[in-house]
Amino acid sequence: MIRGWASMLRTAALALCIAAALGGCAGIGKCGFGECPADAKISTEVRSLLAQSPSLDTPNLIDVQTIRGVVYLRGVVATPYQIAEAGSIAQRAPGVVDVQNMLSIDNSR
Repeated sequence: MIRGWASMLRTAALALCIAAALGGCAGIGKCGFGECPADAKISTEVRSLLAQSPSLDTPNLIDVQTIRGVVYLRGVVATPYQIAEAGSIAQRAPGVVDVQNMLSIDNSR
C-alpha cells in the first residue's frame, strides 16, 4: 500500500511540474520567443531614430530589442551623454512603454 501511495505522489508531482511548465508557455503568447509585430515595429523605429543622431554613429554599438513595448538598449558608446541621448531618443518612438537603458561606456577609446 505504501508503494502505491509513493507512486501516486510521484505521478502527482510530475503532473504538477508539467502543468507549471505549460503555464509558463502560455505567458509567451502568440508572439512565440521572437518579437511581436508591434514590438518589431517599435524596434525598427528606435533604430531609425538612433541612426539619425550623428553623435551615436559608428564606432558606437547599440542593440535594440523590444518586448511588450519595453525597449532594451544594450551595447557600448563613448560618453555618458550618449547613454542619456540614446535613452531619450528611444523614449520618443511611438508605442514605447518604457526604456531599459543598459548601455555602457567603452573605456578603450
